[in-house]
Amino acid sequence: MSTAADVRPLGATPHEQGVAFRVWAPHATQVSVIGSFNGWDGGKHPLQAEENGNWSANVPEARVGDQYRYLLTTPAGQFKRIDPYAREVTSSIGNAIVHDTRFDWQGDDFHLAPWNELVIYELHVGTFNDESDDTSPGEFKGVSARLGHLKKLGINAIQPMPVGEVAGDRSWGYNPAHIFSVETVYGGPLAFKQFVRRAHQHGIAVILDVVYNHLGPGDLDLWQFDGWSENNLGGIYFYNDGRAKTPWGETRPDYGRNEVRQFILDNVLMWFEEYHVDGLRFDCTEFIRTINGSSDQDLPEGWSLMQWINSEVARRFPGRITIAEDMQNNQWLTKDVGAGGAGFGSQWDANFVHPIRQAVITPDDRQRSLLAIRDALDQRYNDDAFDRVIYSESHDEVANGRARVPQEVNPKDPKGWYAQKRSTLAAALVFTAPGIPMLFQGQEFLQGEWFRDTVPLDWDQRDEFHGIVRLYRDLIRLRLNRGGTTRGLCGQFIQVHHLHDERKVLSYHRWDQAGPGDDVVVVANFLHEPQGDGYVIGFPAPGLWKLRFNSDWNGYSDDFEGHPSTDVVAEAGEHDGLPWYGKLTIGPYSVLIYSQ
Repeated sequence: MSTAADVRPLGATPHEQGVAFRVWAPHATQVSVIGSFNGWDGGKHPLQAEENGNWSANVPEARVGDQYRYLLTTPAGQFKRIDPYAREVTSSIGNAIVHDTRFDWQGDDFHLAPWNELVIYELHVGTFNDESDDTSPGEFKGVSARLGHLKKLGINAIQPMPVGEVAGDRSWGYNPAHIFSVETVYGGPLAFKQFVRRAHQHGIAVILDVVYNHLGPGDLDLWQFDGWSENNLGGIYFYNDGRAKTPWGETRPDYGRNEVRQFILDNVLMWFEEYHVDGLRFDCTEFIRTINGSSDQDLPEGWSLMQWINSEVARRFPGRITIAEDMQNNQWLTKDVGAGGAGFGSQWDANFVHPIRQAVITPDDRQRSLLAIRDALDQRYNDDAFDRVIYSESHDEVANGRARVPQEVNPKDPKGWYAQKRSTLAAALVFTAPGIPMLFQGQEFLQGEWFRDTVPLDWDQRDEFHGIVRLYRDLIRLRLNRGGTTRGLCGQFIQVHHLHDERKVLSYHRWDQAGPGDDVVVVANFLHEPQGDGYVIGFPAPGLWKLRFNSDWNGYSDDFEGHPSTDVVAEAGEHDGLPWYGKLTIGPYSVLIYSQ
């Protein structure tokens, strides 16, 4: 705890002589703190007004664990408000709790993997490992219980969907009621810290999803917080004109108001300082930098806020990552702030996921566009392959009218041959293309249907499809060069050198520094038939190319044919623009990975 002489931040700060309270309420005429320490009596602990619209007081009687609210007297009436900076609440409509931010991190000194070696696993805490009845969401301890599975799979970063306090118990998390409080139903702030510490002990980073493009709209105590508003809109924390409108309600924070900008920055810094997260993924940044999600209505103060946040994170927490979900593929998002960019480390890549999903869910082989796949593979922003996060499934891609890839491939049989073959074909592209690869929970064992926050993962499928789990594990192992022979998959470079649209075969060369142990050749067959009889592919070097992976291996599934793909000896002779060529066989809807 701090001492009484320390400068107090906003919120409730426990110290040796009680608790210091500070709140921003510029239109209030009187503010008191009421709580379990004073019988909820507004006359006992008035706060003193400060010149900047803040109100503060030290309350010797208050202790950690006490419940409290602010009682605001304003020209519009009296209001009992939850502390906007509350680190813990009883519920989204309950009371704030005086929270002790101290925690025994047991020497935690975890460092995020280099970005070119990240493998991200997106999950929803409420459904990832919910083995209770249908009325109870999962908790952080349930996720912790499955960390061994993720570690064995090869995951080194997990990305939980938002964990801030929301209205109700079941939610995706994108309706934040209290952004400084961790969802009580998941276990609250202490459980989240324990979870992060446990993940770090397993060698797994935590990249948290956060929402700043709107707040609420339900159970939003910030709404007209101190009684003031214009146009009957949100008051001091929000725009009070047309800029307030978002697809989720008229609750866009006022990015031009210094106190609101500080509120959002303080929340960002809290996750790094108090919870030791290793990165943040920012939801829908197009609705921070623009009014309507398109560039014809820019919101300059939203852009400058993102620049400020990323500059502060880079300065205070070097090595941590911030990721934008913008889906507009704006290269300026990941350009350095000093060059006019927003300064994010990476961004979700719509130019990858959409063509790759379309390629594998299209029923007719003749309609698969290899040109679209080529362009998706060979895409970069600011000349950095790892400026993008690539995936075939995410929470957005498997809901809102869309389903999991196996379900989209074959709605009548999402566990059958077609679903298995083409969903793993997409996964192989994710792990062999330049970029930061990401999975969505359950993808590794063919979770079907679509994402709902009321339906937990079917962990029985992990056993049923243990071979598919092994396929994902083998892909991740190659992606991270665990065998020392596929360094090129961690590299910047790709050349799609073979594209046979009639036979639906595509091949590409991946490398970092080039040479043995680095050069990788990937061959993908998008046809329902095998390619045999010595199918010819160009190779970047002569000699023996070892087959490191064959997605058609029947060890991955009893349904797979196991076509006899083998090592290749590249001989002199120009082919595909390369000076050497080799002959191979590849199964239907399959991927082969070669290296020297």
